[in-house]
Amino acid sequence: MTTATETAVLGNVHSIESFGSVDGPGVRFIVFLQGCQMRCQFCHNPDTWKINDPKAKKRTADDVLDEALHYKSYWGKKGGLTVSGGEPLLQMDFLIDLFKKAKERGVNTTLDTCGKPFTREEPFFSKFEELMKYTDLILFDVKHIDEKQHKILTGHSNENILGMARYLSEINKPVWIRHVLVPERSDYDEFLIRLDEFIKTLNNVDKVEILPYHTMGKYKWEELGFKYPLDGIEPPTDDRVENAKKLLHTSDYKGYLNR
Repeated sequence: MTTATETAVLGNVHSIESFGSVDGPGVRFIVFLQGCQMRCQFCHNPDTWKINDPKAKKRTADDVLDEALHYKSYWGKKGGLTVSGGEPLLQMDFLIDLFKKAKERGVNTTLDTCGKPFTREEPFFSKFEELMKYTDLILFDVKHIDEKQHKILTGHSNENILGMARYLSEINKPVWIRHVLVPERSDYDEFLIRLDEFIKTLNNVDKVEILPYHTMGKYKWEELGFKYPLDGIEPPTDDRVENAKKLLHTSDYKGYLNR
């Protein structure tokens, strides 16, 4: 707990999901943090983009963790706490505080990130190293393997993102690679083959997931007054999803809990 002489680190929290089942192993308590630098064309949560959104709730790590622990009996052996976004690495001090306290209380910690803020420069890198001490698993969202196409799809380069993947491999931090399959963007065999080749250079990947693009977040773009950039593009067919799974050899990965 924070003492009277300490200043509590506040996180800007967009929302909470008490019983998440797709963002990490088992049943998860998921904290969605506010703020993201990326502008992914397929984003289904554009309402999380604004970094200093007054609608976000300012919460302490103790506050969030106390709420999460109300649901601990449902987690079983595999479940725990997942922090997603937005982009959680934009709130590094809050993340460190939350994950450190979670580990002190025996909670499995999972970080869902696109890696955009990553750099080996200070002060970020030392804080990232500290965070990794308290992080059990990373859900790593690789948006596109090709830098030019990555810029088209997200508005940013993927150079430092792939650099983060390499660093996580260096320290052997368990990672699940997640890749959104978007027709006319990432769903081309040549890109999937290149992504597979990159993943094979890493020694810490315990799962590879294909996430088929969907349009369920389109209404949020419209509510925010944004033009939806993938208008007219339908979700990938089952055949294309299976093709991507084969090219990325998803069946070869067993999940970090089986290490």
